[in-house]
Amino acid sequence: MTAPEERYTHGHHESVLRSHTWRTIENSAAYLAPHLEEGLSLLDIGCGPGSITVEFAERLFPGRVVGVDSAEEALAVARLHAEDRNAEAVFEQADAYALPYDDGSFDIVHAHQLLQHLARPVEALREFRRVVRPGGVVAVRDVDYAGVFWYPLLPGLERWLDLYERVHRGNGGEPDAGRRLLSWAREAGFEDVTATASIWAFTNEDDRAWWGGSWSERVLQSAFAADAEQGGHATRAELEEISEAWREWAATPDAVLMMPHGEVIARG
Repeated sequence: MTAPEERYTHGHHESVLRSHTWRTIENSAAYLAPHLEEGLSLLDIGCGPGSITVEFAERLFPGRVVGVDSAEEALAVARLHAEDRNAEAVFEQADAYALPYDDGSFDIVHAHQLLQHLARPVEALREFRRVVRPGGVVAVRDVDYAGVFWYPLLPGLERWLDLYERVHRGNGGEPDAGRRLLSWAREAGFEDVTATASIWAFTNEDDRAWWGGSWSERVLQSAFAADAEQGGHATRAELEEISEAWREWAATPDAVLMMPHGEVIARG
């Protein structure tokens, strides 16, 4: 979901899409779960490869569920995932700032890990508010990178976090979006806003292999790597050191990583 002055920091390298398929309602949208009722319609903005969207379709059936994203390569993966699960979800390319739907078209509008990448998050939230029905729910959740912590305290991961924040902001986004969601929602005109928080906790061998393995690739091969080098934020040698730090973290039996998220349920 992009505009001329912004760029999606992660890009759509296979390692990125693979990491996104881990996301589910349970680990990424539990705050919205009490509002999910059979027959409701839902728009999932910035749906990526569709792992959460397909679960929404299964939970809300026979309600209408639409996933939108700016990247056709992500949508192609999402359509295959829906087909594999025999889920009634539709996937369409769209712009988060100018959604191709009438006012009040959906009962629920959901966006996960999207606003942090937008240069104009309040403008996007106003558009989300437009397409949700009166009394409907707009639900957004975003990580707050400044609050991320890990063990062991590897210098390479300290460099990764500093680099990530600089690259992300250089692309027009706000990596510490989680703490800002409540203020953004109110600025967008929502009067009834409930703010909560939750955390991704990577604490076991499978978690470490998945997350550490993903980032050891992403820091060298994804759009993040290209932006880091081309923007003068890091050399290739520095990226190699960060990649090795992720592999070291993943191989450490008592390693942990915690990623806090802000989340809001907003009604017009």
